[in-house]
Amino acid sequence: MAWFDEIKWDGAGLVPVIAQDKQTGRVLMFAYANREAVALTAEKGTAHYWTRSRQKLWHKGEESGHFQRVHEIRLDCDGDVLIYLIDQEGGIACHTGRQSCFFRVLKDGEWLVTDPVLKDPHAIYGAGHSH
Repeated sequence: MAWFDEIKWDGAGLVPVIAQDKQTGRVLMFAYANREAVALTAEKGTAHYWTRSRQKLWHKGEESGHFQRVHEIRLDCDGDVLIYLIDQEGGIACHTGRQSCFFRVLKDGEWLVTDPVLKDPHAIYGAGHSH
């Protein structure tokens, strides 16, 4: 996989990944991926990441059902950031139950929430789940 060797992995063996909605262009989330996650994403066509907080491979949607169908994987000019162009199943990328993880806007020195919760996180993950 020659293409794989063109990715510049950081010291922890990770690369930043931006998940972008294929239709609207909206940035839905940001995460990291390790070699296995990128390889699985390319092979299976659904987004895989590495969760630093849980230190494990993460198939997006495995708990929520909100899988990300990957249409393209793009590499930036420096080779150190990826974009997954995706269709977001269920329309929810964020574990807070919102469309995008980027739902706060700085306005007059405060973070204002701009996006509604589309589905209660407890209904997605269960009451005992902490994300």
